Amino acid sequence: MTELQIRKDRFSTTRIVETSIAGGDLAEGEVLAKVDHFAVTANNITYAATGDRIGYWQFFPPASSVASEGDGDTAEWGLMPVWGFAEVIASKAEDVPVGERLFGYWPPATHLKIKPVHVSAGQFFDGATHRSHLPAGYNIYRRVNAEPGYDQANDALRMLLWPLHVTSFCLWDVLQDNDWYNAKQVIIVSASSKTSIGLAYALDGDNTSPPVVGITSPRNRELVESLGLYDTSVTYDDLERIDNHVPSVIVDMSGNGEVLGRLHAHLGDHMIKTINVGLTHWDQAGPTPQIIAERSEFFFAPSHIQQRMKDWGPQGFADKSSTFLSETASKSGDWLKLKKLDGLQGLDAIFDDVCTGRIPPDQGLIVEL
Repeated sequence: MTELQIRKDRFSTTRIVETSIAGGDLAEGEVLAKVDHFAVTANNITYAATGDRIGYWQFFPPASSVASEGDGDTAEWGLMPVWGFAEVIASKAEDVPVGERLFGYWPPATHLKIKPVHVSAGQFFDGATHRSHLPAGYNIYRRVNAEPGYDQANDALRMLLWPLHVTSFCLWDVLQDNDWYNAKQVIIVSASSKTSIGLAYALDGDNTSPPVVGITSPRNRELVESLGLYDTSVTYDDLERIDNHVPSVIVDMSGNGEVLGRLHAHLGDHMIKTINVGLTHWDQAGPTPQIIAERSEFFFAPSHIQQRMKDWGPQGFADKSSTFLSETASKSGDWLKLKKLDGLQGLDAIFDDVCTGRIPPDQGLIVEL
């Protein structure tokens, strides 16, 4: 087995670790899955940046390395979770045979042992003890061969966009459910991020939505404007051009404390609500005195999904979200360019660019193992 580990305190520092794993090592009830593809986006860096706060480091404990003296200690290293596909290559679980194809949450690694529980025709959960207290939505593995019309040709868009656009769908739902917080404009910070674009698709198709302002970098403004989804776009340098006489709700994908502080100061009393979602600018995160904390809240999509599954039922949530996800994936195919990377070494070679936001927003990274 091979895995790509990153330093928890310095994400651009990585190491590739080799360890032994074999189907014969499986305990009763376990399966061994071989990962064949996974996607990497800024969302994965958010997992790393909030790894301690939310528990992302706990999903996949890293293997120990003996590459050099002192490297055997894994405390400083972690496995950044990713979304992708794998195939069961060994099984001691009665209901999950060899050959099963799975979509779900993986380490950036070639293999993963899973203990299937709550097995149904379409999915199961990993019942590993160390994952039992973690958000259930990240422990689900979809048995994609059982899905009507499953087409492996769509795997790339699914692993790139499903984790992001399901968050977009939930944000749209929250905004609608709260009657837009009585705001007269929605401001999206980091408008070129794929989650932002997913939300912009939703708002563009909703005739009850207030006008939408996208804030982006100068180098990404051309893409943002070409999408035709934002009523107005501004760069971080000139965000003071935003009309500050209009009651506003902010959806912040960036986590950039300096930008958010300037925006709060500019809007003043007309900053009605800020929903903090992502950390595309993780290296500039942190509070500033200008941020209005009492009107800001962190949004955690798995909690919202769990609540909506209670409200609508699991099938109800699936029906409502799957239509949206299918439509946004189709639309994104018009501008999203796939870039395939050769194994963990290929990802390692450009990982610093991923961490520092130098990957073009219209590029989708797919790691092939």
